[in-house]
Amino acid sequence: MSLPELSRIPPGQALLIFGDASSVHTQRWAREMVARGHVVVVATRLPAPIEGVAAVVPLHPGRDGAGWFRALPAVRRLARTLQPRIVHGHYVTGYGLWAAACGWGPVVQTAWGSDILVTPRESALMRRIVGWSLRRADLMTADSQDALDAMALHGDGAVAPRHEILWGADTDRFVPAPIASTAGIADEHGPFRILSLRSWELNYNIDVLIDALAQVRAARPGRVVTLALLGGGPDAEALKARAAAAGLDDAAVRFTGRVGDAAMVAAMQAADVSVSVPSSDATSVSLLESLACGLPVIASDLPANRRWVPPEAGRIVPPRDVAALREALLALIDDPATCRAMAVHNRALALREASRRVQMDRMDALYRQLPPSGPRGLRETVR
Repeated sequence: MSLPELSRIPPGQALLIFGDASSVHTQRWAREMVARGHVVVVATRLPAPIEGVAAVVPLHPGRDGAGWFRALPAVRRLARTLQPRIVHGHYVTGYGLWAAACGWGPVVQTAWGSDILVTPRESALMRRIVGWSLRRADLMTADSQDALDAMALHGDGAVAPRHEILWGADTDRFVPAPIASTAGIADEHGPFRILSLRSWELNYNIDVLIDALAQVRAARPGRVVTLALLGGGPDAEALKARAAAAGLDDAAVRFTGRVGDAAMVAAMQAADVSVSVPSSDATSVSLLESLACGLPVIASDLPANRRWVPPEAGRIVPPRDVAALREALLALIDDPATCRAMAVHNRALALREASRRVQMDRMDALYRQLPPSGPRGLRETVR
């Protein structure tokens, strides 16, 4: 949809999301808000179709850093044309800059994790950009308390309210396997199936999981132990080479890559444990979906994970500790009764606290409490 066509949307009606349209998280958020009556427009550098939205608007497609700044005139033209009811930056660096600089408001800023927990520590420039973007917000959200605390720290002087809003799990779709499932959790002598849903890139430590699997199989030579990797990502070839070097063939490690929700649910229902051991993370959607499917969880020792993975839910390990991960896996392999108890606990926890429907209802209510829309000046300089 072109800018003239966007002008057909009545002023003060649209929810303008600046975010990665190719991300399943952006897509889910947008669809949830469409379902709640919002007219949603997504402006993005990574265009992809999103069912139900009024438009996906590509702006300087690509990933280069300079493109964020070159796109600013187009960002401001889009906001002037659309005159949105709400502007929402999804990912404080980049898209959050666009939301803060578009010249319209109210502005919502949502941190995704590394954008607030890691990137501001990388350079003084990024700290200044993040701080400037947050100080222009009328509302800030994140999916973990440590991310909210970081927003307060880096947005020094920002007065907008901060709320924990989870991406949440679709607890109607992500459900445990039927009782008659043949998954190893129901059979202490059957295969034990490990599942990872995280991306194949440095932060998620898939190499550590591969090394731990090799050690687990060596420690339990009489047990079939396998790993399914569903994340996909840029380190695929390096990780395949690492698995081969560790003596793990295609039967031991399946590099499945990214799949849709239905295939993901099927993989979870066939698994015995979900492993998520990133070095940095806020609340992981895949972790919540694992809980919803009644899977025991092994997670890295991060504030967001500690909330969701107490001893009755799974095991916490240091992010890059192969030995600790090996021992956590062996403990679950050797104790199917505890695994079954964790499965029951985790499904109940997801229903009680991690439902996407409940979280998006909360977000919709926060949207509707925001002040009226209108133009915003850009008098404050980045400092």
